[in-house]
Amino acid sequence: MALTLQELKMKSYVNLYPQIYSMKNLILAWKKARKGKTQKDYVIEFEKNLGFNLKTLHYELKNQTYKPKPLETFILRDPKTRKISKSDFRDRIVHHAICNVIESIFDKIFIDDSCANRKGKGNLFAIKRFFEFIEKVSRNGKTKGWFNNNQIKGYCFKADIKHYFEEVDHEILISIIKRKIRDEKVIWLIKRVLRERERERETRTFPLKIEKNQRF
Repeated sequence: MALTLQELKMKSYVNLYPQIYSMKNLILAWKKARKGKTQKDYVIEFEKNLGFNLKTLHYELKNQTYKPKPLETFILRDPKTRKISKSDFRDRIVHHAICNVIESIFDKIFIDDSCANRKGKGNLFAIKRFFEFIEKVSRNGKTKGWFNNNQIKGYCFKADIKHYFEEVDHEILISIIKRKIRDEKVIWLIKRVLRERERERETRTFPLKIEKNQRF
Protein backbone atom coordinates (compact mmCIF):
# COMPACT_ATOMS: atom_id res chain seq x y z
CA MET A 1 0.00 0.00 0.00
CA ALA A 2 1.36 3.43 -0.96
CA LEU A 3 2.23 5.76 1.91
CA THR A 4 0.33 9.01 2.37
CA LEU A 5 2.17 12.33 2.07
CA GLN A 6 2.04 12.73 5.85
CA GLU A 7 3.53 9.26 6.35
CA LEU A 8 6.27 10.04 3.81
CA LYS A 9 7.13 13.21 5.71
CA MET A 10 7.43 11.26 8.96
CA LYS A 11 9.45 8.35 7.55
CA SER A 12 13.21 8.47 8.14
CA TYR A 13 16.10 6.49 6.65
CA VAL A 14 19.17 4.76 8.09
CA ASN A 15 22.10 2.71 6.74
CA LEU A 16 22.36 4.79 3.58
CA TYR A 17 26.08 5.51 3.70
CA PRO A 18 27.28 2.18 2.21
CA GLN A 19 25.04 2.89 -0.78
CA ILE A 20 26.83 6.18 -1.37
CA TYR A 21 30.39 4.81 -1.39
CA SER A 22 29.59 1.58 -3.26
CA MET A 23 31.58 1.18 -6.48
CA LYS A 24 28.34 0.72 -8.43
CA ASN A 25 27.08 4.09 -7.25
CA LEU A 26 30.43 5.82 -7.80
CA ILE A 27 30.54 4.56 -11.39
CA LEU A 28 27.03 5.91 -11.97
CA ALA A 29 28.03 9.21 -10.35
CA TRP A 30 31.14 9.43 -12.56
CA LYS A 31 28.99 8.91 -15.68
CA LYS A 32 26.67 11.71 -14.62
CA ALA A 33 29.53 14.06 -13.73
CA ARG A 34 31.23 13.57 -17.12
CA LYS A 35 28.06 13.98 -19.19
CA GLY A 36 28.63 16.70 -21.78
CA LYS A 37 32.20 17.22 -20.57
CA THR A 38 34.08 14.26 -22.03
CA GLN A 39 36.50 16.52 -23.91
CA LYS A 40 37.39 18.65 -20.90
CA ASP A 41 41.02 18.35 -19.82
CA TYR A 42 40.13 17.62 -16.19
CA VAL A 43 37.83 14.75 -17.23
CA ILE A 44 40.45 13.27 -19.57
CA GLU A 45 43.07 13.53 -16.81
CA PHE A 46 40.82 11.83 -14.24
CA GLU A 47 40.00 9.02 -16.65
CA LYS A 48 43.64 8.24 -17.40
CA ASN A 49 43.59 6.35 -14.09
CA LEU A 50 39.85 5.88 -13.80
CA GLY A 51 39.85 2.62 -11.86
CA PHE A 52 42.44 3.85 -9.37
CA ASN A 53 40.72 7.22 -8.88
CA LEU A 54 37.30 5.69 -8.27
CA LYS A 55 38.73 3.09 -5.90
CA THR A 56 40.54 5.86 -4.03
CA LEU A 57 37.28 7.76 -3.65
CA HIS A 58 35.60 4.55 -2.51
CA TYR A 59 38.30 3.98 0.13
CA GLU A 60 38.25 7.59 1.37
CA LEU A 61 34.47 7.67 1.66
CA LYS A 62 34.26 4.26 3.31
CA ASN A 63 36.88 5.23 5.90
CA GLN A 64 35.61 8.79 6.27
CA THR A 65 38.94 10.29 5.26
CA TYR A 66 37.49 12.05 2.21
CA LYS A 67 38.29 15.73 2.00
CA PRO A 68 37.12 17.97 -0.87
CA LYS A 69 39.81 19.76 -2.83
CA PRO A 70 39.98 23.57 -2.78
CA LEU A 71 37.53 25.27 -5.09
CA GLU A 72 38.78 26.74 -8.36
CA THR A 73 37.97 30.44 -8.62
CA PHE A 74 37.63 32.53 -11.78
CA ILE A 75 35.91 35.66 -13.09
CA LEU A 76 32.70 35.32 -15.11
CA ARG A 77 31.16 38.15 -17.15
CA ASP A 78 27.60 37.45 -18.33
CA PRO A 79 27.47 40.54 -18.65
CA LYS A 80 27.64 41.21 -14.91
CA THR A 81 31.08 40.50 -13.47
CA ARG A 82 31.04 37.80 -10.79
CA LYS A 83 33.69 35.88 -8.93
CA ILE A 84 32.82 32.20 -9.42
CA SER A 85 34.03 29.03 -7.71
CA LYS A 86 33.68 25.46 -8.96
CA SER A 87 34.43 22.09 -7.44
CA ASP A 88 37.12 19.68 -8.58
CA PHE A 89 35.82 16.91 -10.86
CA ARG A 90 36.34 14.17 -8.26
CA ASP A 91 34.26 16.17 -5.81
CA ARG A 92 31.47 16.54 -8.35
CA ILE A 93 31.40 12.75 -8.52
CA VAL A 94 30.85 12.69 -4.76
CA HIS A 95 28.03 15.23 -5.07
CA HIS A 96 26.29 13.02 -7.62
CA ALA A 97 26.92 9.95 -5.46
CA ILE A 98 25.13 11.60 -2.55
CA CYS A 99 22.20 12.74 -4.68
CA ASN A 100 21.85 9.33 -6.32
CA VAL A 101 20.92 7.98 -2.89
CA ILE A 102 19.00 10.78 -1.18
CA GLU A 103 17.27 12.40 -4.17
CA SER A 104 14.27 10.05 -4.22
CA ILE A 105 13.82 10.42 -0.45
CA PHE A 106 13.25 14.16 -0.64
CA ASP A 107 11.61 14.29 -4.07
CA LYS A 108 8.58 12.46 -2.67
CA ILE A 109 7.81 15.31 -0.28
CA PHE A 110 8.57 18.29 -2.56
CA ILE A 111 5.56 20.28 -3.71
CA ASP A 112 4.45 19.11 -7.13
CA ASP A 113 5.03 22.49 -8.76
CA SER A 114 8.70 22.71 -7.79
CA CYS A 115 10.28 22.09 -11.20
CA ALA A 116 14.01 22.86 -11.04
CA ASN A 117 16.44 19.91 -11.26
CA ARG A 118 13.74 17.24 -10.95
CA LYS A 119 13.13 14.21 -13.12
CA GLY A 120 10.02 14.53 -15.24
CA LYS A 121 9.80 18.27 -14.54
CA GLY A 122 11.44 21.28 -16.18
CA ASN A 123 10.35 24.17 -18.41
CA LEU A 124 7.64 22.32 -20.32
CA PHE A 125 6.07 20.98 -17.13
CA ALA A 126 6.16 24.48 -15.59
CA ILE A 127 4.46 25.98 -18.67
CA LYS A 128 1.80 23.26 -18.60
CA ARG A 129 1.07 23.93 -14.93
CA PHE A 130 0.97 27.68 -15.57
CA PHE A 131 -1.80 27.29 -18.13
CA GLU A 132 -3.65 24.88 -15.84
CA PHE A 133 -3.68 27.59 -13.18
CA ILE A 134 -4.92 30.11 -15.75
CA GLU A 135 -7.89 27.84 -16.44
CA LYS A 136 -8.61 27.55 -12.72
CA VAL A 137 -8.71 31.33 -12.45
CA SER A 138 -11.23 31.69 -15.29
CA ARG A 139 -14.93 31.42 -14.50
CA ASN A 140 -15.79 29.23 -17.46
CA GLY A 141 -12.61 27.17 -17.70
CA LYS A 142 -11.48 28.85 -20.91
CA THR A 143 -8.18 30.57 -21.44
CA LYS A 144 -9.26 32.76 -24.35
CA GLY A 145 -9.67 36.46 -23.77
CA TRP A 146 -7.53 37.08 -20.72
CA PHE A 147 -8.94 40.57 -20.27
CA ASN A 148 -12.63 40.13 -21.01
CA ASN A 149 -15.45 39.74 -18.51
CA ASN A 150 -15.42 35.95 -18.68
CA GLN A 151 -12.44 35.74 -16.36
CA ILE A 152 -11.81 36.87 -12.83
CA LYS A 153 -8.61 38.74 -12.13
CA GLY A 154 -5.56 36.56 -11.47
CA TYR A 155 -1.98 37.32 -10.49
CA CYS A 156 1.39 35.85 -11.39
CA PHE A 157 4.35 36.60 -9.11
CA LYS A 158 7.79 36.61 -10.73
CA ALA A 159 10.81 37.05 -8.47
CA ASP A 160 14.44 36.15 -7.93
CA ILE A 161 15.91 35.81 -4.45
CA LYS A 162 19.19 37.71 -4.41
CA HIS A 163 22.22 35.65 -3.34
CA TYR A 164 19.92 32.78 -2.33
CA PHE A 165 22.49 29.98 -2.23
CA GLU A 166 25.06 32.20 -0.55
CA GLU A 167 22.66 33.04 2.25
CA VAL A 168 21.29 29.57 3.06
CA ASP A 169 21.84 28.86 6.76
CA HIS A 170 23.66 25.53 6.82
CA GLU A 171 22.67 24.71 10.39
CA ILE A 172 18.99 25.02 9.50
CA LEU A 173 19.62 23.07 6.30
CA ILE A 174 21.26 20.19 8.18
CA SER A 175 18.45 20.15 10.76
CA ILE A 176 15.93 19.73 7.91
CA ILE A 177 17.97 16.93 6.31
CA LYS A 178 18.23 15.16 9.68
CA ARG A 179 14.45 14.86 9.84
CA LYS A 180 14.68 12.34 7.01
CA ILE A 181 18.25 11.05 7.18
CA ARG A 182 19.13 9.26 10.42
CA ASP A 183 22.51 8.07 9.18
CA GLU A 184 25.21 10.12 10.91
CA LYS A 185 27.83 9.20 8.32
CA VAL A 186 25.68 10.65 5.55
CA ILE A 187 25.26 13.81 7.62
CA TRP A 188 29.03 13.92 8.14
CA LEU A 189 29.61 13.75 4.38
CA ILE A 190 27.05 16.44 3.57
CA LYS A 191 28.62 18.70 6.19
CA ARG A 192 32.04 18.08 4.69
CA VAL A 193 30.76 19.12 1.25
CA LEU A 194 29.02 22.20 2.64
CA ARG A 195 32.17 23.22 4.49
CA GLU A 196 33.65 24.26 1.15
CA ARG A 197 30.68 26.58 0.77
CA GLU A 198 31.56 28.16 4.10
CA ARG A 199 35.10 28.79 2.91
CA GLU A 200 33.90 30.54 -0.25
CA ARG A 201 31.56 32.70 1.76
CA GLU A 202 34.62 33.96 3.60
CA THR A 203 36.21 34.87 0.26
CA ARG A 204 32.90 36.23 -1.12
CA THR A 205 32.72 33.88 -4.09
CA PHE A 206 29.67 32.20 -5.58
CA PRO A 207 29.39 28.39 -5.85
CA LEU A 208 28.80 27.47 -9.48
CA LYS A 209 29.61 23.78 -9.46
CA ILE A 210 28.53 22.22 -6.20
CA GLU A 211 26.48 19.64 -8.01
CA LYS A 212 22.78 19.39 -7.22
CA ASN A 213 22.92 22.06 -4.54
CA GLN A 214 19.33 22.96 -5.43
CA ARG A 215 18.33 19.60 -4.00
CA PHE A 216 19.52 20.77 -0.61
